[in-house]
Amino acid sequence: MIPNVDEPDVLQHNAVAWDKEADNQGEWSRPVNTDVIANARRGDWQVILTPNKAVPRKWFGDLKGRNVLCLASGGGQQGPILAAAGANVTVLDQAARQLECDRLVADRESLDMRLIRGDMADLSPFDDASFDIVFHPCSNLFAPDVRPVWKEAFRVLRAPGLMMSGFLNPLFFMFDRDLDDQGSLVVRHSLPYSDLSRWKLERRELVAEKGEPFEFGHLLTDQIGGQIDAGFVIAGFYEDYWSDEATNLNKYTPTYIATLALKRS
Repeated sequence: MIPNVDEPDVLQHNAVAWDKEADNQGEWSRPVNTDVIANARRGDWQVILTPNKAVPRKWFGDLKGRNVLCLASGGGQQGPILAAAGANVTVLDQAARQLECDRLVADRESLDMRLIRGDMADLSPFDDASFDIVFHPCSNLFAPDVRPVWKEAFRVLRAPGLMMSGFLNPLFFMFDRDLDDQGSLVVRHSLPYSDLSRWKLERRELVAEKGEPFEFGHLLTDQIGGQIDAGFVIAGFYEDYWSDEATNLNKYTPTYIATLALKRS
């Protein structure tokens, strides 16, 4: 079959875009400092799945010696903290420079972490039942299809196992972002949302080298229902806000969701 040269390689495009974000030291590409790691070693730590609210510590239980996969979680933040807290951490991310942020902290703090470049929807480097916890902060908006992410996470978890995930409320993608920046909420897009569809319709080009990734607004049927269909049981849930400056939608509803899912014995 002749490839469609007009169809972008989303995985590669987004990897380049996130490399640029890391080069620019964006919010999710700033390695944690020495004090954060020292506190984690003393048992004083927290991590986030969504922009502001810390994940409840009771979700983790005892981290000592547990195998944790930080899924699409590069950036030198969650992985090093969990490693300093006593977990055996593997970080998988498609963006090489995001992984370099983790490597910087690991080398600086003498943390034993495994760093692997790969696709969140393809965990073939890992055997079945390899991990006790999958930690998946808000990143699957960069995946065209979220259901393979849940299926692969379920496969690599041993039972009983935990998956913690954060994602955008799909309502975020309904509104015209340019008008949102001007202070108005105007419904423009149907759900599920895809930058690919919009890219074709508007003949707009997203430039990876400028840090412009392709984004996808997945329905809750796929975000939450997809976890259940993969075999998980939803055991925890909370919502979170972005900053008020990020979107006017925050004035009316939380824009992020976090879930705790169980793989039962």
